[in-house]
Amino acid sequence: MAEFFQLSPSDRLDALDAAANLSGIPPHLLEKDIWVVWTLRHLFAGPYADNLVFKGGTSLSKAYGVIRRFSEDVDLTYDIRAIASDLVSDADAPLPTSKSQEKKWSKEIRARLLDWVGAKIAPRLKHDLEQYDLPATVRAEGDKVFIDYAPLTTGTGYVAPAVMLEFGARSTGEPSEPRTIHCDAATYLQGVEFPTATPRVMRAERTFWEKTTAIHVFCAQGEFRGGDRFARHWHDVTRLDAAGFADAAIADKALAHAVAEHKSVFFAEKNAHGEVIDYHAAVAGGLQLVPDDGALAKLATDYQHMVDDGLFLDDAEPFEDLMERCRAIQQKANAI
Repeated sequence: MAEFFQLSPSDRLDALDAAANLSGIPPHLLEKDIWVVWTLRHLFAGPYADNLVFKGGTSLSKAYGVIRRFSEDVDLTYDIRAIASDLVSDADAPLPTSKSQEKKWSKEIRARLLDWVGAKIAPRLKHDLEQYDLPATVRAEGDKVFIDYAPLTTGTGYVAPAVMLEFGARSTGEPSEPRTIHCDAATYLQGVEFPTATPRVMRAERTFWEKTTAIHVFCAQGEFRGGDRFARHWHDVTRLDAAGFADAAIADKALAHAVAEHKSVFFAEKNAHGEVIDYHAAVAGGLQLVPDDGALAKLATDYQHMVDDGLFLDDAEPFEDLMERCRAIQQKANAI
């Protein structure tokens, strides 16, 4: 069986086109997905894999099969107990006990994380790319690593030909579990061998609370600090609900409290009026998932960008229907 990256560029393009015709997924998304899985394979084959957790929307798509949209970036947590064992000691829930201590921890952890990413992650990925003579380069920018590959095909430009790895190190990443993931194209081309990976993945129940509290902050502030490409969170939450993970997460009060506590300490935010956002109140009956008019228009625009570039692997539901589903989840969470 031919290995994908051992094929000639023209044969790789033919393989992508064939998989695209069979799957209905645009070839530029299939190509990026292959690079995502290749990257995860090499990350979790490294000496630091035991302390690394794969999380976020891409984990929901690749590890749990919950969402039917293309998720292009890779979010990872490096266990705070590994990078800052001298600060957290043996705490099961390693959190600073004061604001001043949080600032000290965050500053020190960020410095260590930047060193670790630049000294360990980027050079190892660069070595692996060169070893296999793959058409890509590696660059580190702060706590992010980018694998820029030479694309065989392109879309509208909304999805860049680069895999972004974004690292954090202020949590344990728990609860998590190992999950095997495959390339989307592998389902449609039996004669080509594609990369596989078995990363340790944050449990979907925690991802539900991570995403809903991020949405809650957006609703309170009227904007998303990460720039555009934020509509994915609303889509993901509705798919978590459809798969049953929302009900399980809502019923797990200890998990909801743990997420609220962690975000209250490390990710304190203020609303549009300058008032501190209460995460504990959000997970205990005060969750907001549907923004007000001005922010709603921004959300609708970003959602349409996702639709236009084919990021939804099934027919995209109308934006109004998506908001109705989110409103129902909001009511369910707040009723509990």
